[in-house]
Amino acid sequence: MAQTVLPFSKFNKADNDDLSQIKGDILQSLPPDLKERAEARPYLLEYLQLAANSKIAMPQYHHELSRKLGDNKTPNLIYPTKNKDIYVHILADNEDSRNSYIPIEPSVTVEVGNLLKDVEKKLLELGTKLKRIDPDGNKEEQFLRYIEQATTVKKHQETGLFEKYFGFLAKGGSKLSKITVTQRELEGVRYLFVRDKVGLGSLEALIVDPYIEDISCSGMGTIFVEHKIFKSLKSSIVFSNVEELDEFVLWLAERVKKPVTYKNPISDATLPDGSRINVVFGHEVSKRGSNFTIRKFSDVPISVFELVDFGTVNYQMLAYLSLMIANGMNVFVSGETASGKTTLLNAITSFIHPLAKVVSIEDTPELQVPHKNWVREVVQSSKSEDPSGAVTMFDLLKAALRQRPNEIIVGEIRGSEGNIAFQAMQTGHAVMATFHAATTEKLIQRITGNPISVPKTYIDNLNIVILTSQVRLPNGKNGRRITGINEIVGYDPVFDSFTFVESFHWDEATDKFEFTGNMSSYILENKIAPKLGYPTHQKRRIYAELERRAKILQKLHKEMGVTGFYEVLEVLGRAQREGLF
Repeated sequence: MAQTVLPFSKFNKADNDDLSQIKGDILQSLPPDLKERAEARPYLLEYLQLAANSKIAMPQYHHELSRKLGDNKTPNLIYPTKNKDIYVHILADNEDSRNSYIPIEPSVTVEVGNLLKDVEKKLLELGTKLKRIDPDGNKEEQFLRYIEQATTVKKHQETGLFEKYFGFLAKGGSKLSKITVTQRELEGVRYLFVRDKVGLGSLEALIVDPYIEDISCSGMGTIFVEHKIFKSLKSSIVFSNVEELDEFVLWLAERVKKPVTYKNPISDATLPDGSRINVVFGHEVSKRGSNFTIRKFSDVPISVFELVDFGTVNYQMLAYLSLMIANGMNVFVSGETASGKTTLLNAITSFIHPLAKVVSIEDTPELQVPHKNWVREVVQSSKSEDPSGAVTMFDLLKAALRQRPNEIIVGEIRGSEGNIAFQAMQTGHAVMATFHAATTEKLIQRITGNPISVPKTYIDNLNIVILTSQVRLPNGKNGRRITGINEIVGYDPVFDSFTFVESFHWDEATDKFEFTGNMSSYILENKIAPKLGYPTHQKRRIYAELERRAKILQKLHKEMGVTGFYEVLEVLGRAQREGLF
């Protein structure tokens, strides 16, 4: 496992059991909410003492983080994670381009690595005397009962060398030695034992932090994280040698049931919480040693209104997309890696009719569709040497066409499944997907080229291309924006060229969106207006409908306070039943 390397002195020689020595001035100086937590969690108080001893100012405590905190160039704050025993310290580092991310765990201020090994050996000695783990029961509680049977807490009044190190357990007429530990050592052992047996070991503190988007191990050395508020940070979790890293990566791959070997060194899998992980094993293919990347996903996806708050999109664009999606237009969300494609695709599924049947097809499960009638299908890799046992996206997409879906969502189009997606469009199925391309021109080039090879005459079945990007904003910050929405008009075989028009454009100078397709939108006037029953000579009434929808969405968000992902679908569903949306 990796080690935690704090950016200041980790241990002092004081008796960790005697908190009276460190309560004093530091405890009284804490704000009430942090003081309450430090009193209940000795390791948190000890950590704060170590920081104070290293001349680090007392950190602020935040129960929740706001995006405004990201403006602070020298952060020094602590916040809790989803695990009530784990806190995080964000600390500025003036000597590095990255600030520090420090998980504060029950084991952070007490050395119990060797002690934990002794406890595991003791449990092996107990062997059959231990009750077998019930796989359907609470594993954490069962493992903690194991610890109780292998350890005893040292009493302050113990005398004699033998009693100082050993306690006894009478069982079956014989005496079995227990390992004697201090109360703080017991807390550390209990935490690490459960963390490593039930959780993801050294990564568990990162996994339970809802503010982390990506976890990256680039080889031997520091693990880096991408934070929703504080962006790129270096964690205090470090792999100090290649052997340790290789061993951890093998263990990690086994834990997610996608083992790696020297023959098959690359693995993609999904963690129990839905996060996506990619593992590369061995220095033969990764010269800095094994590496892995974890892309985390929120328990509840970001809604369209939260995207408005982030500045990614505006109400007019949402109204436009609602008309497109509700009327069966085919939509691709395209952009580079980490540009917010999947986040946006998740959010706009709220515009699919609530009574629709939705089928999603993915390589690794990332999508979250709020509809009740949602069929979620995932690629199955072959577990044998015979690749014919695999179930590909191509196979799943063909099967989806027989399931009578109202909407087919493809997690990402990369290969031959793109051809089937366009055939589905040809037969009248509405399709949404993500795609890796920075511009509409590049998207068309990739779709019509190998290995996707969609015939050029099929391209006009794709109606809308939403371009997303991670951009530099006028205020100097980074952000994700829809940089453009384009409408595909058609293909001209004479000139071998494609026609598409821009409906919305993001102005990088002002960070505003322009409705460039106002009164000139090909899709709105020629496809949506007829579907809504507007006669040809009144087709421009569609723009008034768009503005009406934009005002409804703004009112729902700003005046009625609708924000949540599932809440949006529920409210829009009621509005559709009442003929308002």
